[in-house]
Amino acid sequence: HTNLPTYPFQHHRYWLDTPTTPGDAAALGLATTTHPLLGAAVNLADTDGYLFTSRLSLASHPWLADHAVMGSVLLPGTAFVELALHAGAQADSPHVEELTLEAPLVIPAEGSVQVQVTVGEPDGDGRRPVAVHSRIPGDLADALHSADGWTRHATGAVCPEPEAAGEPGSLVQWPPAGATEVGVDGLYERLHGIGFGYGPAFQGLRAVWRSADVLYAEVALPGGLQENGEAFALHPALLDAVLHVLGLRSGEELGAAQLPFSWNGVSLHATGATVLRACLAPRGSDSYTLTIADSSGAPVATIDALMTRPITAEQIARARSVPNSPLFQVEWRTVTASAGSSGETVPGAAGQGRWAVVGDDPLGMSAGLKSTGASLDVYPDIEAFAAAMEAGSAVPEYVFAPFASDPARAVDDIPAAALSGTRRALALLQFWLGDERYAASRLVLLTHHAIATHPD
Repeated sequence: HTNLPTYPFQHHRYWLDTPTTPGDAAALGLATTTHPLLGAAVNLADTDGYLFTSRLSLASHPWLADHAVMGSVLLPGTAFVELALHAGAQADSPHVEELTLEAPLVIPAEGSVQVQVTVGEPDGDGRRPVAVHSRIPGDLADALHSADGWTRHATGAVCPEPEAAGEPGSLVQWPPAGATEVGVDGLYERLHGIGFGYGPAFQGLRAVWRSADVLYAEVALPGGLQENGEAFALHPALLDAVLHVLGLRSGEELGAAQLPFSWNGVSLHATGATVLRACLAPRGSDSYTLTIADSSGAPVATIDALMTRPITAEQIARARSVPNSPLFQVEWRTVTASAGSSGETVPGAAGQGRWAVVGDDPLGMSAGLKSTGASLDVYPDIEAFAAAMEAGSAVPEYVFAPFASDPARAVDDIPAAALSGTRRALALLQFWLGDERYAASRLVLLTHHAIATHPD
């Protein structure tokens, strides 16, 4: 017989990654939006407020993957400004009076994140509150009946364009007269060193000039994003590239990683630009005024004040946690032999109180407890313990229940072992909570090398 030939496409993936498209929002009683970051909108009943909804993911918006900070993909601060500008414009309030970013919005590596942008009713001066929230999608019951799990990322106010707004500064002369060019070679490598993992979509900075403390930047939207660039008021990747010039504000030295924190007085004068000229003038510590124009010098946007704040890995780690996740994780904490905050003795304090061990103890934990000098009674199971208490034995201050596998014996059926351990723990807790005699005692579950995927 003759073996079949091998094929060059074996072990290779050839599926097409087709972009996701929104469904028929009108059939759901919503208005379809044309904005790339928003899927649907609705004018709220009985109010003059608006709600904009969307789902963001790396599958639907792959360019967001190029905005990584300390190992996590974050929605850029400039995207929050873009959302506020669009939502405000739909409510006849195109001026972002203020917008404060409260928490990073992490885009998960898999799946999506729900986003809501709300614009409230106007007050007597025409100011409308605006807010951006997100959560990891749950099931239908979560969506209809639960307000839990939502994180507020930004709050602020939008309003009609102020009548007193002056003419934006001119950037027709380019490069600016008297400004000295600053080299940008190696900037993105240095930014990577302090935690900014900017990919190609967010490497739009082309040239920088400095005049005293004022910085001038020329940025361009990378080619892969230009096709859809006109759908944005001001593409977040393009505006974010303007802010990269701040990495050169102190010469060659970079300090701690900083992200936009608050925006004040954001006015949009034109849309659809793919190349920008920008002037950043300091107005205090970590605060700047921005004047932005297109490649001809025509005004595009002005920002009265942009303030930045340092960002830490701990803040991003907290943002990565899913507040509405039903799962818990094991966290190890070191317990020292000391008294509690109210003066009570805690396990580990030698020679104190009466203790008991209930259940199988394959690791010999009871021997270690006895070595503390405390009075220790050992019971083979909860029934024996209950019988001793009924017979008049003194109620222990601490009852230790070992939940540990014998390391010399392999666990053949992990799911069955986990189910058995769970049932035992449930029976123990029901017994413990059902008798008032143990209200002043502590029940301690003892494990050994416990991890989230193991029955121990």
